[in-house]
Amino acid sequence: MEQYWLPSLDYLKTILKFNLSSVIDILIVAFVVYKLMLLIKGTRAVQLIKGLAVLLVATALSNMLNLYTMNWLLRQAMTALVVALPVVFQPELRRALEKLGRGKFLSYTQLTPLAPVEVGQVKVIAEITRSVMILSKNKIGALIVIERETGLGEHIDNGLKIDGIVSAEFLVNIFIPKTPLHDGAVIIRGDRVAAAACFLPLSESPYLTSGLGTRHRAGIGISEHSDAVAVIVSEETGTISIAVEGALNRNLDESGLQEKLTEYLNNRQGNSLSSLWHRR
Repeated sequence: MEQYWLPSLDYLKTILKFNLSSVIDILIVAFVVYKLMLLIKGTRAVQLIKGLAVLLVATALSNMLNLYTMNWLLRQAMTALVVALPVVFQPELRRALEKLGRGKFLSYTQLTPLAPVEVGQVKVIAEITRSVMILSKNKIGALIVIERETGLGEHIDNGLKIDGIVSAEFLVNIFIPKTPLHDGAVIIRGDRVAAAACFLPLSESPYLTSGLGTRHRAGIGISEHSDAVAVIVSEETGTISIAVEGALNRNLDESGLQEKLTEYLNNRQGNSLSSLWHRR
């Protein structure tokens, strides 16, 4: 007579307990990963993680193809990166610990999508150009930063978040002297003004002329730290400049500014070799 094995009650309790523990464990890990993704979203960390992924893939491929020398070099680079990672991700780690200390790590954060530059690009360029010409004519200093591939979330956080539609009138009003938001930079993300009164890192390049003030050094500084495009209006002379990848193009007129913005925003990745060739 054929016999059938029936699980005991203790066995069923063990399996049930194991399954519930596994589900809870997976949900907690998924939640933590989700919150970490929110923390790095819109920051330079996204590009750094992509770079790490490329190194990992290259290491695996070199091992599969028996490229011993290349594999050894990549493994040494990965070892050095383990030490360098805390330094590279220092701003993101600081933000995470600050939010954890303020109890905001577990709070709900709405995912605001990064608006692509292509959305209303022509209109955005036209509005920025029109506002810059008004500011230049009246010799009102301004610094307008346009986000491209590298997120500027950490700089948006240190300013006043606005999330307003880009318009010439809006931008001009922000930079009117002695108004609450005129001191600092405006950051544009897609077709919206993400924040105003933002403080940016100053360039430490020894090749900059002494005639460049804080506003120009901040514009060059953010272009050195990211692929953002910075438009600067001099308060003293009304001169219009644009900074990309550490290179500063000065004395632009209306058509020149519009042409440069169209070129840089269409080519969102930028052209490093071209920038280095034209660097001043």
